[in-house]
Amino acid sequence: MRLLLVFLLLATVARAATPSAAPLRAGAATSVITPPLGTPIVGGFAPFPADDVHDELHARCLVLDDGRTKLAFVICDLLGLHRTVSVEARRLITAATGIPASHVLIAGTHTHSAGSALGESRFAYEQPLNDYQRFVAQRVADGVQRAVRALRPAEIAFGTVDAPEHVFNRRWLMREGTAPVNPFGKIERARMNPPTGSPNLIEPAGPTDPTVSFIAVREPNGRPISVLAAYSLHYVGGVAGRAISADYYGVFCEELKRLVASADDGPPFVALLANGTSGDINNIDFRAAGPRLPPYEKMRRVGRDVAGKVHAALRQVAWRDRAELAAQYREIPIQWRTIGPEILAWAKETEAKAPRLERGDIPVGARWPTTPDWVQRLSYAGRVQILATAEQPARIPLQAFRIGDIGIGTFPCETFAETGLEFKKRTPSARGFMIELSHGYFGYLPTPRHFALGGYETWPGTNYLEPEAATKMLATLLEMSAELQAGAR
Repeated sequence: MRLLLVFLLLATVARAATPSAAPLRAGAATSVITPPLGTPIVGGFAPFPADDVHDELHARCLVLDDGRTKLAFVICDLLGLHRTVSVEARRLITAATGIPASHVLIAGTHTHSAGSALGESRFAYEQPLNDYQRFVAQRVADGVQRAVRALRPAEIAFGTVDAPEHVFNRRWLMREGTAPVNPFGKIERARMNPPTGSPNLIEPAGPTDPTVSFIAVREPNGRPISVLAAYSLHYVGGVAGRAISADYYGVFCEELKRLVASADDGPPFVALLANGTSGDINNIDFRAAGPRLPPYEKMRRVGRDVAGKVHAALRQVAWRDRAELAAQYREIPIQWRTIGPEILAWAKETEAKAPRLERGDIPVGARWPTTPDWVQRLSYAGRVQILATAEQPARIPLQAFRIGDIGIGTFPCETFAETGLEFKKRTPSARGFMIELSHGYFGYLPTPRHFALGGYETWPGTNYLEPEAATKMLATLLEMSAELQAGAR
């Protein structure tokens, strides 16, 4: 009995002395990643060169340290980034800080007014980095290094707030025979972005997720350090001309910084707004047309309103000075989308018929400019031929984090809202949310039922992966999350 008591006493002392019992530390920083003028702006079917900068693009960085484990979160003002950019940035981060690559999240916001970090082909799994991709990778690494240098004692809190007035499912079931024929000549039941107020609308094809989930960190004296938030809303748009902009994500970050501004000259507060799961969500109420607004006005309204809601919610959260940290990263095999002979024949025929222009903006996937009426078809003709040559299988990066009782999961796709809602429902953590477009760009990720409905997000070339990909990826992500939860000390 005496030996047992001594053992229990020693075990208690050992647990109290472990690094995981140390108070949390946090640091945050930003890096500018605005590309030079002339860089192609991606987001439409035919990228065009930027000729102005409305607001700078940033890589916003947050590092957490529980005394034993460090985690880094980086949210970039980019439509998306190629997998190789993440690989290189995390290599640089590990070399400079010792944070394992598996413990670093790098994601794009999906602004449609940014330079491309997707490289020569968004459909390629591996590719050499171009100048801008190398620049982004280095700036991401710089930002994380500066966040590590800014680490200081911190308290952490989790919160949520609903902002339903900004999110609408953009996929609608249409009355029979009223949905347009897709580029491949097939009749579909669902349509992306139908005419507002149309009598042919039946109902949205899926749900929305109106909840903004956020993690906040502050110094023990109450001085704010950073907020990492996620909201399942696609870009808002409304940019003037060919200007670069971070869209409402940047507005949110600047507005929240203004709202929590400290009077002293200490390290600046950094807000990060990640894209949750918004592959089928946008800011348009298709039941009734809204007023036409001046450039940038709509993104300002959305970003400022969501920032205001988060700021108000910060007054209600419970703070604590400890949170055990853990992360897991896997690349799992998923089949690329099968491209059948019928679609390949259509692609060849389309390329043979499409007019060739000597100059102009080249559609995504295509090899030459064409007239406006052929842009979409020529783009998909090129996309499906590239996909048909992809070496099977794709290796899809998934990542799970545990921050105390908070769980975060990531996908590298434009993920449908119902997948994010399912993760929140089934995650083993007490609270959880998802971040999309992490560590790569692998197209849209509809759930299996949507393929029968059709619509833009399901077209081969918009969707890159097999129809069961969302189900398989979610199952693995939940498994990873459960393993992190089971490993809690």
